[in-house]
Amino acid sequence: MNSRRTSPERPTGPGRATMRDVASRAGVSVKTVSRVVNDEAGVTDELVRRVTAAVTELGYRHNLTASHLRRGHRTASIGVLVQDLSNEFCGAVLRAIEDRARAEGVVVIASSIDEDAERERETAHGLVARRIDGLILMPASRHQDYLDTDRASGLAVVAVDRRPLVTEIDAVVADNQGGAAEAVGHLIAHGHRRIAFLGDSESIATAAERRDGYRMALRASRIGQDPALERMDLRTTEDATRATHEVLGLDDPPTAIFAARNVICTGAVVALQQLSLSGTVALVGFDEVAIGEFVEPRVTVVRQDTHTIGANAFDRLLARLDGDQAPASIEVVPTTLVKRGSGEIRAPRKSAKPRRAVRR
Repeated sequence: MNSRRTSPERPTGPGRATMRDVASRAGVSVKTVSRVVNDEAGVTDELVRRVTAAVTELGYRHNLTASHLRRGHRTASIGVLVQDLSNEFCGAVLRAIEDRARAEGVVVIASSIDEDAERERETAHGLVARRIDGLILMPASRHQDYLDTDRASGLAVVAVDRRPLVTEIDAVVADNQGGAAEAVGHLIAHGHRRIAFLGDSESIATAAERRDGYRMALRASRIGQDPALERMDLRTTEDATRATHEVLGLDDPPTAIFAARNVICTGAVVALQQLSLSGTVALVGFDEVAIGEFVEPRVTVVRQDTHTIGANAFDRLLARLDGDQAPASIEVVPTTLVKRGSGEIRAPRKSAKPRRAVRR
């Protein structure tokens, strides 16, 4: 007599769990699994419970294109999650990834996550459900353990621009601390001792690293740190414009400003123009700024090598997909100080009293 096997089966072979694996584990048909994961009617509560339990146990992600793919077959597609597709830095990194991907016949699906950890998780899971082979992301959350099951099943993940704070995954980042220290050191070399720092949210790793570089340069020149000259949590151009007015309105205002993000630098440029101080207060930004080419003096910036960052992130992802089992690594890409005029404004002579900005 033939006996029917009732013990649950584990997924066979490499790759992520399939609908067939879930059906086997739950002891139901593939059609029943399909109805449950697609939230269709006609399934009893008991079957829903069994299928849901199997889905959780196997770490199954619903494959929206499963009917068109064989199990284990690569889709030749990757996801790229950046903070803001409209931002010049994000757009440049994405373009570098796309150029490398196109040469390899890989399709790129990109999305903005806007510094929202929950949006990062939801978007990542949505891409994984479409069976992408790999994911490149600018992390908004502190860790990416929500991808642990998918990574164990073959999903390649590489962080770009920011170091992963907890989860051990590969990353390609700029030398944020070194670039910031060079920028501030450049201002110090031009006689400045009162240098303001305008930064992004303290919770963002790159913002913290750039502030560390600013402070490091001050310490190296034995210049005391003045908390009144630091402004953090500047998310928009308007925030930066307002903060620039504030620091320039101090009784002892700065003679130079280090703006640690392109959006922030744009806000500082606007404020300096409003106060007629563009040719008086020195300015160095971090990242290229579109407005920087059209003002006088032109804006000195710390340039990130977006091509190398994006291309190397893609190449690292490809190496993982090809079976590289080396420990996770962090690649730090050097920055370049581009001198255009605003950062070369010299500090006023000590005998001259610093000019206090007039609020407008």
